[in-house]
Amino acid sequence: MTLQNRQYRLAARPVGLAKHSDWKFTTEAVADPADGQVLVKVLQLSLDPAMRGWMNEGRSYIQPVGIGEVMRAGGVGKVAASKNPGFAAGDLVAGIFGIQEYCLVADAKQSGLHKIDPRMGTPAQWLNALGMPGMTAYFGLLEVGQAKAGDTVVVSGAAGAVGQTVGQVARIKGCRTVGIAGGKAKCDFVVNELKYDACIDYKGGNLRDGLKEHCPKGVDVYFDNVGGEILDTVLTRINRGARIVICGAISQYNNTTPVKGPSNYMMLLVARARMQGMVVFDYADRYGVAIKDIAQWTKEGKFISREDIVPGIENFPATMNKLFSGENFGKLVLKVAEA
Repeated sequence: MTLQNRQYRLAARPVGLAKHSDWKFTTEAVADPADGQVLVKVLQLSLDPAMRGWMNEGRSYIQPVGIGEVMRAGGVGKVAASKNPGFAAGDLVAGIFGIQEYCLVADAKQSGLHKIDPRMGTPAQWLNALGMPGMTAYFGLLEVGQAKAGDTVVVSGAAGAVGQTVGQVARIKGCRTVGIAGGKAKCDFVVNELKYDACIDYKGGNLRDGLKEHCPKGVDVYFDNVGGEILDTVLTRINRGARIVICGAISQYNNTTPVKGPSNYMMLLVARARMQGMVVFDYADRYGVAIKDIAQWTKEGKFISREDIVPGIENFPATMNKLFSGENFGKLVLKVAEA
């Protein structure tokens, strides 16, 4: 019997939060791989805030997903069949597979297809600390943020996929770490399990007062995942020579009005500070360095990762929107199939 592949395709460009009508759920026969191709059975998929930006038309660091195309997403899978000498049936692999049950990879390099070692982490961990969020955190903090021992590092979205790695790497490197998260449960996780020095609940208190209390010597590195008012407030506390890493702006992704920029940007002049955007793909040739470090810290008990795994490809639209309501707790992963 011919295998069937269920897929989510982009049906329309969303205005605000994506709706069910912005997706088309399709089924098609799974094709056999041709010479050089690899057929991957998708096991788990990474759901990331960046996906919302990929759905928009316009200039960005990556081409938008086209109308009618399978929605782009990174994932972990198992090789079902291969006519590429670099991969064999049964290999565990990661790459850009899309929201679907099977992915026929025509160009392994373009899809970022690579083998993963299950001894180093679970499939979900390969989508979290050992995957794109972990690489984003590692290089954003150490390369762009140039964090060093003794620095005070503030991280928004501290309980999220990127934030949890940023704080732990900063702590391991000898920094004072202060997180910003929404709700007591997330703040407790940030302090008690991720071992941040402090966490400010932006939903339940005054962020400005919290920064004064927990960053008495000011902020040396701010790793921003949310943008908006939180970015504006942190800018008022930056030290001379501070580094602000612009990783994302999840508070702005579903705006139906223009993105709100920082009104306190003149603090960059006053503090002789630097604000720089970062895109993880720029560091692809060095992922191995970060993976080796994070895997070793995990083995030594210095580092943990938390994933929020939701089963069922049919649950993709509602699950993705959890990213923007703050419902997810940890790295959001969609489980498509058993290994």
